[in-house]
Amino acid sequence: MARIEGVTKGGSLLARYAFFVSRRQFGKVVKPLRVQALLNWRSLLGYGQMEIAEQKASKVPSTEKYLATTLVALRAGCPF
Repeated sequence: MARIEGVTKGGSLLARYAFFVSRRQFGKVVKPLRVQALLNWRSLLGYGQMEIAEQKASKVPSTEKYLATTLVALRAGCPF
């Protein structure tokens, strides 16, 4: 269980847009996104830009990206 619960409803316009995209992509709003939306809109914007840059990176195949993401989450003990 996370120490910070994050935004559950509402938030800034940027947060609501990010929640919409998260729901469309994953079927729910992921916890790290909720926490970023709570902290600061600038950090949420940076988080989004980092995710977009990671998706657009084309030197590594997408299957290997997903595998690496899962491995890092496993080693860090992340429930997501």
